[in-house]
Amino acid sequence: MRTATIGLLVLSSAFGNRQNPATTNLTKQQIQTTAQEVQTEGDSASARKSAVSIVIKIQRADYEGDRAALNKLYDELVPFADQPEFASRVRYWRGFAKWRRAINGFNETPTPIDLAQDLTDGESEFDAAIQRDPSFVDAKVGAASCILFRQFAEGTFSKIKDFEKMKEIMAPASQLLREARAAAPENPRLLWVIGPNEWSTPPANIGQAKAMDTYERGLKAAHAQKSDAGDPLEPSWGEPELLMSLAWSNLNRATPDLNAAENYAKAALQLVPYWHYVRDILMQQIRDAKSKAH
Repeated sequence: MRTATIGLLVLSSAFGNRQNPATTNLTKQQIQTTAQEVQTEGDSASARKSAVSIVIKIQRADYEGDRAALNKLYDELVPFADQPEFASRVRYWRGFAKWRRAINGFNETPTPIDLAQDLTDGESEFDAAIQRDPSFVDAKVGAASCILFRQFAEGTFSKIKDFEKMKEIMAPASQLLREARAAAPENPRLLWVIGPNEWSTPPANIGQAKAMDTYERGLKAAHAQKSDAGDPLEPSWGEPELLMSLAWSNLNRATPDLNAAENYAKAALQLVPYWHYVRDILMQQIRDAKSKAH
């Protein structure tokens, strides 16, 4: 539509009635301004398209457990990190790449030595996203998870025994989760992050049941929100992760339900057949447990 407008303005200028110089100059200025707007809009659309392409690759690399690719794609988003229209979302996905790189690292043997740095980088990117959009719930969820995983990687939870000291250390993550819960209590990604904290809360039978209820709630929320997923730069993941967590929980609960664990894992793989962790690690753990049970 913008191109057609430029064409009409040019034709009017060339073949229309005689105009005074002031009107002619104004028309030329309008043409230049409109052309600049078209160029700017074109650049923005092209940048968005490129960013979306990288984000799709980040999500695949995460499921594939490709930590090298996640580092590379994190860098590839740099040119789009300050695009005014979607900078907060690009920053989110840069944070996501580092966050999930660290989570994948926890499944490697030997454990990589750069997990804490990945999580620090991820938290920094999520913080940058929040600065650009203070209402961005998913960025708060990611930042909180990075903080908690980093504290785990650094051995904080095993070193600190004083409850009040632990509360103080966890305060930044707790505040982010409170804000996220107040704004979007049924956000599936929030519920996925909250679950592990509930799981480890004693007594085990209560904490584990509460965590699994949270995952089930998140799964329902993910199903309800699936039809709303439109913009690829808006986080909409969660259903496969919640299925995975339910599989892991049924495998590791005080009284394991191995059939439920296997069914949840298979459901996750139906959505993401190439998920390295579920396909090659979790499913093998479930098979091993079933073999021992017989």
